[in-house]
Amino acid sequence: MGSLQDPPGPVPNRSPGGRNADFQCPRGPVPCAPVSAPTDPHSTIPDRLANAGGLKKGVARELSRDTGLHEADIYGVGSFYHLLARPEKRVRVCGGLSCQLAGSREILSACQAAGLPTEEISCLAACDRAPAVLRDRRTLPMVTIQDAERSGGKVEDLCSNGSESVWCGTIGPQEADAETLCLNLSAEPDWSGSAFNAASTMEPSALFDLIEESGLQGRGGAGFPAHIKWRAVADQAEQERYIVLNADEGEPGTFKDREILLRRPDLVLEGLAIAAAATGSSEIYLYLRGEFEVPGGVLAEAIQATTEAGRFPGITFHMHAGQGAYICGEETAMLEALEGKRGMPRLKPPFPVEIGLWNKPTLIHNVETIACIPGIVLQGGTWFKDLGRTEAGSKLYCVSGHVQNPGTYELPLGVSLDELVEAAGGYVGTLKAFSPGGASSGFLPASERGRALDFKGLGAIGSMLGSAGVVVLNDTINMRWAAEEQLRFFEEESCGQCAPCRIGTHYLHAAVKGGEEKSLGLTHVADVAWQMNEGSICGLGQAAALPLTSALKYFPEDFA
Repeated sequence: MGSLQDPPGPVPNRSPGGRNADFQCPRGPVPCAPVSAPTDPHSTIPDRLANAGGLKKGVARELSRDTGLHEADIYGVGSFYHLLARPEKRVRVCGGLSCQLAGSREILSACQAAGLPTEEISCLAACDRAPAVLRDRRTLPMVTIQDAERSGGKVEDLCSNGSESVWCGTIGPQEADAETLCLNLSAEPDWSGSAFNAASTMEPSALFDLIEESGLQGRGGAGFPAHIKWRAVADQAEQERYIVLNADEGEPGTFKDREILLRRPDLVLEGLAIAAAATGSSEIYLYLRGEFEVPGGVLAEAIQATTEAGRFPGITFHMHAGQGAYICGEETAMLEALEGKRGMPRLKPPFPVEIGLWNKPTLIHNVETIACIPGIVLQGGTWFKDLGRTEAGSKLYCVSGHVQNPGTYELPLGVSLDELVEAAGGYVGTLKAFSPGGASSGFLPASERGRALDFKGLGAIGSMLGSAGVVVLNDTINMRWAAEEQLRFFEEESCGQCAPCRIGTHYLHAAVKGGEEKSLGLTHVADVAWQMNEGSICGLGQAAALPLTSALKYFPEDFA
């Protein structure tokens, strides 16, 4: 493994236009091709609200006149998304667990003391660059109390010295190695299109067989075999099909997709183009979380250069910026958001491969999954499979919290926590607990530090690899507090559609912090958790109780 170090200066230019020039952080909104369906006036509402400055007075009425939609429908969309509901200039301090460990509450107080309009926001996917702050839609990493004091109470002057352009974090290995790394984040982008050209010579069935041979599983959380999705979309009778990239990276503790978008946009676009050609699609929709202004700018430049060069003929890329809702990382909620509606998950079945975007067959992959495709095409399925230890492939692990060098590390799938943290420079203090896959995976004790961080091994003990957002906690942390913070996140981000989730997240959060359910204490946690798991239609409600149930199981002394 190579040496690990922070980037020495500005983020290098990762667009096709010039690799050696200093990266100039794009200013203003990310240029996006419009996401619209000719017969659906809903589809333009989020973008039009964003362009109007959010849900300001009179905006809903004006859009109602323009679109023919009821004013209540437009208000319903605008009020659902955090970035539209409160559009005025403000500072939003990340309240994620990793940022709190790095002092975000002190930053919040400093911003308020400086006269900045300030509020807390959910995880900004900058856990390795904590504490992070959102200024309008620009994420500012590693903000200090001095930054707040120097702002003079003006939002636009917070970290206005250009430091916000540097969002690339620590990666490992630091040296490029195309033989042992699939994503190879340290390498320069390759805009030759060699993987797309190679895939174009293959029959779709042969490509599907290759992906099956590789053992590639979805890297967004579910671990579903990728080849099954590809075959399902290709086999649909409906000829109009779509490809959707899920870049709504919001799971607390996770930031790997951000690094891929910043460093290797070539892999993302080429993987999407291969998927489109193989499944008979010509339209690709890229859904990025609204706080990804900098990664979105890098990707937009790459799309423009790729399109102008004609690298993927017959394929059109459409970029869409989300408006601030964790739930839109769920694939069907994301489809609702792309269609301009409130991002509420759909009942499944039918699955998106059958009835997806605008009721057409849709292949959805997250950033890491699709970025693996070019390497598999060029190097072979067996090569990719052999990169793993307990399961197929290499894996991007995000690690933050009490470690020396928080960052993104590409390692064989199935390494242990100790091996991951060794790559990150070691522990800070004595290990007490860790989340192996973001907030949704709950907490595990130090005794599990040698367990393989893979899909099966973690699933066997009631946890999950999820997005591989590993948060490390040392013995200074009270696990009741940690569980409370994760439950606060889930309560705030529940879309409210399912009663077990809507009520359950509130009940559990109140119970653990000693709120209105204090008289009942933690008596009914197991029953409420069961109701949430069985009665919620998406993964948020099904997993939201895990931080509390796991903390109670492994750390009962912290609840005494």
